[in-house]
Amino acid sequence: MAVRDALLVLLLDGPAYGFQLHGGLAARTGGRRVINVGQTYATLDRLGAQGLVESAGTTDDGLPLHRLTPTGRKAAAGWLDGTDAAGADPWHETVDRVLLALSLPTIDETPVLAGELARWTARRDAATPAVASGAGGPAALVDLAAEADAARAAAALAWLEQVSRADAASLAFAPSAERPRRGRRPARAPA
Repeated sequence: MAVRDALLVLLLDGPAYGFQLHGGLAARTGGRRVINVGQTYATLDRLGAQGLVESAGTTDDGLPLHRLTPTGRKAAAGWLDGTDAAGADPWHETVDRVLLALSLPTIDETPVLAGELARWTARRDAATPAVASGAGGPAALVDLAAEADAARAAAALAWLEQVSRADAASLAFAPSAERPRRGRRPARAPA
């Protein structure tokens, strides 16, 4: 998942400031995606230059708020519909897409799950090993690679089936209104 896609999807819930998006990304991906806060702000700057986000004013204490433009909303919907980030691993895209969709109360996770099930079924069906001559060598390696792809697709499908049985309503939560503390985190006491 590109940080770009995640921030666009998070902004589907409404205007937010940079650090709020930073924390939301970590919380909504189960801690899988923890990025440098500077990357959040740099990505927001690029999204603004690309016309995908715009200013939504400021918070009461002056933090800049960002919101989606119509083009940004379309890009977020495209990623949720299954457009993987360039060069991204399909498994990571699936997990992040599903977790974000489940965690955002404004998103219907049903079409996201259906799309992922269809894509992984197609991947599994396409990963058919050729009938090797038994001679080994390159042909046998091609078969092993196809078997690995089929096993990965089967694992993804099993996980998606498990997710589809989860109580989606209990997984969604509103954006956090809790303000982060400023400054460095306190040092941990030695154990």
